[in-house]
Amino acid sequence: MSSDTELEFMVASWSQQQLEMKSKLVVTNTERWQEERKLTYVGGFDLSFCKSDSSVACCTVVVCDVSQQLQVVYEDSRQVKLTIPYIPGYLAFREIEPCLNLYTKLVSKNPEFRPQVFLFDGNGILHPRGLGLASHFGVYTNTCTIGVAKNLYQMDNVLRDDNHLAKINSLTAAGEHFFIENLSASGEVLGAALKTTQEAKRPIYVSVGHRIDLECALWTVMQCVQRFRIPEPTRQADIRSRKVVRKLDGMDTPVNLNKTA
Repeated sequence: MSSDTELEFMVASWSQQQLEMKSKLVVTNTERWQEERKLTYVGGFDLSFCKSDSSVACCTVVVCDVSQQLQVVYEDSRQVKLTIPYIPGYLAFREIEPCLNLYTKLVSKNPEFRPQVFLFDGNGILHPRGLGLASHFGVYTNTCTIGVAKNLYQMDNVLRDDNHLAKINSLTAAGEHFFIENLSASGEVLGAALKTTQEAKRPIYVSVGHRIDLECALWTVMQCVQRFRIPEPTRQADIRSRKVVRKLDGMDTPVNLNKTA
C-alpha cells in the first residue's frame, strides 16, 4: 500500500471517528456552577513545537484560580515526540494523546485542582465536522471544554469576508461579540467572535467544546481575561510550553508552531 493510500485510509478512518464522537456531543449546560455562575478552577492546554524539529513538542496544562485573580495553582509539562502529521481538520489525532496523559496525571495525583472547565487553544464545534480538539477531548474524557482560537477557522460554510471584517470593527467594548453562523444550515451558530479587552484589535473565536452552551462559554472566557486578549489559562500554558521549547532549541526567542483545529 502506497503512503498516499495509507494517508487516505487514515483520514477516512479519522473522519468516521469524528462523526461517531459528534453524536455524543452535549452542547448544553450540565453543571451546577454553570447555572449559578460560580467558577473557581479553569484549566488550559497548549502545545508548542521546536523550530529545529517540528515533531518535537511540549504539551502544557495549567489550572488557574478565578477567585485568586487567575493565579496559576497547578502546572505540568511533558516533552513529546509526535508521529502523526498535521492535517487540517484532524489536529486532535495529532495532539490529544499528550493532553490526555497530563489530564490523567492531574486528576489522579492532584484531584483537588481538577478544573470545572478546560480551555483549548483551538476549536470546539467550529470545525468542518463539528468536532475540533476541544470537543474531541471533552467527549473522550466527558469533561466540560471550550475552544478558544486566536484565528477564524477557514471552512466552506464560514466566510471571512468584508461583512465579517465590518462586524469585527463594530466591536467596541470588552465582552461584545457576534455569532459565527453555518452558511450551509440556516440559523445554526457555530461559535462567536469575542472582543476580550478594550484594547484588543482582533477578537478571539469561542466555540462550545462539550457539556456547556455558548452563552456560558462566553461568560466563562471573560472570567478568565485579565489585561490580555488571550484568556489566562491558555496564555499561561503557552508561556510555559514556549519556555520548555526555548530550552530544547537552545534559543533566546521561543517558537510556537501551533495550528488551528
